[in-house]
Amino acid sequence: MRRRTLLAAGVAAALARRDADATPADVRQAVALIAGSATVRDGRVHVEIAPLVENGNSVPLAVRVDSPMTADDHVKAIHVFVERNPQPFVATFRIGPRAGRAAVSTRIRLADSQSVVALCEASDGSFWQGSASAIVTLAACSEEI
Repeated sequence: MRRRTLLAAGVAAALARRDADATPADVRQAVALIAGSATVRDGRVHVEIAPLVENGNSVPLAVRVDSPMTADDHVKAIHVFVERNPQPFVATFRIGPRAGRAAVSTRIRLADSQSVVALCEASDGSFWQGSASAIVTLAACSEEI
């Protein structure tokens, strides 16, 4: 096989649409892997994402946690999960009291319309979560060339 043919086949395979594999149950399982036996409570975590997303390839996401961010009471980590991408885990952000505020922002890819879940790991060992849904009109990795 010629090098050019091999490269073209590899690019075509990489651009082919993969079905979204993760389910809400996969997200719950991923959250349980991080939280262990601790109870995950709703609240304190605010997920900001556009409710209608034109293109899933680069979606702005912001997560904010209500925390005083003092040495005794602060957020240790923020974990982000999605329900319909090939993998439920998106990112972990490690922060501490010197961050001054418990807030992160990034861009993520969304394979389809789905919920985004953020899990906060607090310094006292508690876990809090929040979520937001987004409708994606053009899913990531599905554009034809």
